[in-house]
Amino acid sequence: MARTTPDRSARRRAHAAGRRAEWIALAWLMLKGYRPLDLRVALAGGEIDLVMRRGTTLAFVEVKARAELHAAREAIDGRKRRLFSQAVRAWLARHPGCAGLTLRADAVFLGRRAWPEHLPDAFTIEGMT
Repeated sequence: MARTTPDRSARRRAHAAGRRAEWIALAWLMLKGYRPLDLRVALAGGEIDLVMRRGTTLAFVEVKARAELHAAREAIDGRKRRLFSQAVRAWLARHPGCAGLTLRADAVFLGRRAWPEHLPDAFTIEGMT
């Protein structure tokens, strides 16, 4: 059996924590009336954590979890928004039936001992007219 290095172990824990945060965010949004269409989508060099729909709104959701809620809010930088936007455009190209829906880039932030915070229209999807 191969030994696990500290770096590898830390990456596994971070990955597991990220997956757990995504499931919490999914449940939180479903309680708010959103319906999941896709989870953990990796396209065009970017990743979309959740694709959710409520009525005529299609929300592409980035989930960020940190020890403190304020740190989660600060974790979406310009590079992340750019890659996220690329993935959104690729997803839409594969799902032409979603044309005509209102598109949004939402975020759900999670911190220890805090309720999830859903921020609708958290940032602009780049390259969308």
